[in-house]
Order: sequence, then C-alpha cells, then structure tokens
Amino acid sequence: MADFGGDTEASLGAFRAEARAWLDANFPKALAKDPMAQLAKLQAKPESPEVKAWRHALGAKGWGAPTWPKEVGGGGLSRAEAKVLAEEMAAIGARNPIGGMGISFFGPTLLEYGSEALKKQHFPGIVNGDVWWCQGYSEPGSGSDLASLQTFAEDKGDHFLVNGSKIWTSGAQNADMCYCLVRTDKAKKHEGISFLLIEMKTPGVEVRPILLINGVSPFCETFFTDVKVPKDQLFGPLNGGWTVAKRLMQFERDSIAGSLGSGNIGQTVAMPTIPEAAKAALGVDEDGRLSDPDLRRRITDHLMENRAFQQTMKRAADDARASNGPSNTAAIMKYAGAKIAHERNELMIEAFGLEGLGWDGAGFSEQQLAAVRSWLRSKANSIEGGTSEINLNIVAKRVLGLPDPQKN
Repeated sequence: MADFGGDTEASLGAFRAEARAWLDANFPKALAKDPMAQLAKLQAKPESPEVKAWRHALGAKGWGAPTWPKEVGGGGLSRAEAKVLAEEMAAIGARNPIGGMGISFFGPTLLEYGSEALKKQHFPGIVNGDVWWCQGYSEPGSGSDLASLQTFAEDKGDHFLVNGSKIWTSGAQNADMCYCLVRTDKAKKHEGISFLLIEMKTPGVEVRPILLINGVSPFCETFFTDVKVPKDQLFGPLNGGWTVAKRLMQFERDSIAGSLGSGNIGQTVAMPTIPEAAKAALGVDEDGRLSDPDLRRRITDHLMENRAFQQTMKRAADDARASNGPSNTAAIMKYAGAKIAHERNELMIEAFGLEGLGWDGAGFSEQQLAAVRSWLRSKANSIEGGTSEINLNIVAKRVLGLPDPQKN
C-alpha cells in the first residue's frame, strides 16, 4: 500500500469520502453555476447570503486554512489531505472564500513570531474570514529603501502614538486591521523599526483610494494622525520589526509568484487562451496552426516558459513545506512570475489585434475589455511585493552570495 508522508491510500480514500460528503452538504449549489461569477461574488462587498454561509461553514471547519494547526483554528490537515480537499473543491467548482493578506502573508508570520496572546486574539478572525488585513509598509519617500521609513510611534507609557503615512496599502479601504512598520528609534535605521498591529477604525486613521490606470482602486494612501495603539499590539520585539517584516515578505513574494504564474490577479472574466484568441483574430494555415509564424513562435516560447515556471513553483512549494516555509528563493519566483505575467498580457493584447486596445463601447467584447484592463494592471506586477530590481539584488546577495558593490 502506498504511503504519502504518513497518509496511506486507505486513509486518503476515507478522507476524500468525508470531504466530498461535507462539501455536498455545505457548498451552496448556486455558487457553482459560473466559476468566474463566483469569484466576483466572493470579492464583492457586502457579501451575498450564500457567500456568507459558505465562508462561515468553511471557517468553522478550519478548511479555509487547511494545513494550519487546529489550535489556531486551522484544519490540521496533512499536505496530502489538503491536496485531496483542493481536488474535491475543484471538482464541484468551489472556491475558498477565506483569503487575503491575513491568510497568505500575516497568518503564517503570526504562527512563527506571534505571542500566545496575539495568536489567541487574531487567529479566529483570520481563519473565519471575519477580519481582513492590509499592509502598512511603503511610504511616499520609502519604497525600494523601505528601511528609511519615517512613520513614527512614540512611546506614551501604556500605548504608542503613531503619526505618518503609508502608500500602496492594498485593500485598506475595506480592511479591519493593518500590520504596520513604524519607527520607534530615530537614531537607528533597521534596528529602529517595530511592527505594530493597528485597528483601522481607530480615530486618526484616514484612507484614500488611489485610482489606477486600469480604472480601479485596489491601492490606497493611509494616514495616521495621533493614532493610539495599545502596547499589547506590538508584534515581535521592540525595534525588532525589520526581522519580522523580512520574513513576511518571503511569504508575500511566494504568494504573489503563485498568483502571477497561474493567471491574472483579480481576473473575474472567463478568458480565452492566447492561442485561441490569436487564431480567432488572425486565422489559421492549412495545418490548423496560427497563420502568423512569428507570433506563433513567441506564444509557444511563453507557454513553455510558463509551464516550466509552474513546475518550479510546485517544487519550491514542496521544499518550503519540507523546511520552514519559503526562503529567499521566493525572490527568484516573484521576479520570474512578474516577467511571465507581463509577457502573457502583452501577447493577449497582440492576439486580439485592433480589438485589443479598447476601453469601452459596443465594438468590443467583455473579454477584450478585460484583457486591456489586465494588461494595464500587470504593469504593477514588477513593483508590488518588492520591485524586480530589489528582488534581483536579493538573489545576487542572499542566494548567489555575490558581494555588495555599495560596500566595496
């Protein structure tokens, strides 16, 4: 009998039957009709009744974070069991409604660095999807050189008083909490940074969405004016936030890389493949191949590169699970994922031809308009989660061990 890291064929078969029965009883059938429409519903605010019921059911089961320990509200599943669950969910068109930065970035970091008190306080909202998080890292003058940040948290005895501003805070307009880097020692750079957890409804917090070139506002400016943060919301040691922040960035880059490789971030319209779009617009030759040989070659190169990327991501995920989460190799995958996403969107626009440059109007299909917005949105892929240049520096110094030219 085969063994799957402690799971046998028989035990996995039994778990598959359990998962199938539970999903049949709890997944709202109305959500399965259209996978892309389901994704749009999961992202909509306020929630529909069926989305809320599905989220509460999955959260109570712990399967929104299937491999997290049961002690923090996770599913306590093995990797093999989580894979079976994912297969059964995919088979009926069920998406996980519990996600965001709480699950992908902050939660894994909280598992490693959080005190028992902070875990007890914040994990329930994360695993149930009741509390959404945003990230307060970049500032108007501190982007690539993040450690130069100036948002200051003054020690006031029983609380910190925070003043400053952040930029590119994704989803801040809908967030309940913000994990935020602040300066607590002005005399030191990296060693003067702390990591605070700030409730977004605290007086003095102001959020202003930023309209992007693709017509949406996923990013925001966030201002802190005399914001009181209780001392018990210090995450990690005082002036030790930089170490925590770097670890969280590994989880972030790993998560973004996976999203970039699998498709366009935020895409809620069912799209044709690039070959399908190109054949429809440009026609085929007598052998049924895309008639433009140069575009055909470039599409083939892209598909091969993306396939190799997907396989490498799977191997990196296995390595991460076998060790202690993602490593600095996440910077490699984030860089590669952004490059592939750029290529995918450029090729899709080219495949649609003249219809690939529309903004609105009856002369364009829903897919063509979505392709334009995805193409414009993809320009941020090489910036968010650390710019491509920063990620290349990380690879050079921390993976390849090359000397830092600034120190020579």
